[in-house]
Amino acid sequence: MIGSLRGSVLERLDDGRVLIEVSGVGYLVTVTPRTLAELEPTSPVFLYVHHHIREDAQMLFGFLRRDERAAFDILIATHGIGPSLAVAILGTHTPSALIDIVAGSDLGALTLVPGVGKKTAERLLVELRNRLNLPMLDPLTSGVGSTVGNVREALAGLGYAPEEIREAMRELSDSDSAESLLRDALRLLGARRA
Repeated sequence: MIGSLRGSVLERLDDGRVLIEVSGVGYLVTVTPRTLAELEPTSPVFLYVHHHIREDAQMLFGFLRRDERAAFDILIATHGIGPSLAVAILGTHTPSALIDIVAGSDLGALTLVPGVGKKTAERLLVELRNRLNLPMLDPLTSGVGSTVGNVREALAGLGYAPEEIREAMRELSDSDSAESLLRDALRLLGARRA
């Protein structure tokens, strides 16, 4: 099994893969869009690798940080999540953000991932909470999950990135109405982009 690669980037491909040369051998490695943007051709690179073996194919998935590979391993061990969806999830949310999302039962943040609808997000929250060993939160005691989720969806619809939305929501009070929460989030996000 291949656990890591150290070499140089030969090429970035349009399908989310990079060609890494290690001692004269080229390895095609699938990476998240965030990682792909950081890998410049001819630059040296070290990737933590998940070597995925199926009956009909062998694939390499590469990550710049160890926690990304660990999160990937947890995701693909979860029922209904294959490598492609796991890459999409990690391309949308960092591992620490994913823990926050699962701990806060944030359906809206999970549905920002391409290919994840509301029902899939609900199932993933339950399964990932068990895999990440997070406590079960009672949605009746939080009281604002749907408000926060609606505000997140509205901000995503306005073109804000998941990371921007998450950072803004962390700074705002949960007790406000959806309208005031959205207004405050827009003010905060607008100030950051100025």
